[in-house]
Amino acid sequence: MTALGFLYPGHSAEDDYPRIEQLLGSDVRLQLVHTDIGEDAHRVDALREMGSPARLAAGVEELRLSGAEAVVWACTSGSFVYGWEGAHEQVRALARAAGLPASSTSFAFAHAVREIGARRVAIAATYPQDVADLVAAFLREAGVEVVSTRASGIVTAAEVGTWGEAEILAVGRAGDRPDADVVLLPDTALHTAAHLPALEKALSKPVLTANQVTVWEALRLAGRKVNAPTLGTLFTKAPIIQV
Repeated sequence: MTALGFLYPGHSAEDDYPRIEQLLGSDVRLQLVHTDIGEDAHRVDALREMGSPARLAAGVEELRLSGAEAVVWACTSGSFVYGWEGAHEQVRALARAAGLPASSTSFAFAHAVREIGARRVAIAATYPQDVADLVAAFLREAGVEVVSTRASGIVTAAEVGTWGEAEILAVGRAGDRPDADVVLLPDTALHTAAHLPALEKALSKPVLTANQVTVWEALRLAGRKVNAPTLGTLFTKAPIIQV
């Protein structure tokens, strides 16, 4: 059994995690601890406070007691908003507090883009434009070529969490560009686990979404690879193991 720990801000799309656990179809357990988000706002000051060391450290002990082998801060905006160096320091502090390998969703996107062999990405963000521009800047620091960044102007995670398949497909299509190898949907408040096959079919290319890459990153930290095509192209890179 591989146990993986996640610090998830508030309550929006946390039900993606038991769904993903089921779709993995293997001996993987996903343990979620909810962190206090403070003010629910896609605004730089609020996002920096949400990702502060004190808020993250508060959930670490529960994850450690659960037997987690790795921990991921399951929040994109609450990590990239610190910038490239600041996001590194954030996960270093998390690793020290947890005594475990640690990462965040922002780094998960950078690693997942490399995993699927993509060079050019289009960002289809739920955020306001200034916040969407920060995720683009972060990915460029990671060596990713960002060909476009589309913002939706949604201010709260609570609103994003109400979106269904129609809205998710719409934002994906709106953010896609012909010269992009992959489309990124960066918000962990967005329910996407059930819609990855439909997204990739509609866009005719790989799609990376926040909760999907967050789980993949935790598996990577734990040294596990799982083949699960219903979770998109990212989860087809591992060999199929016959039991």
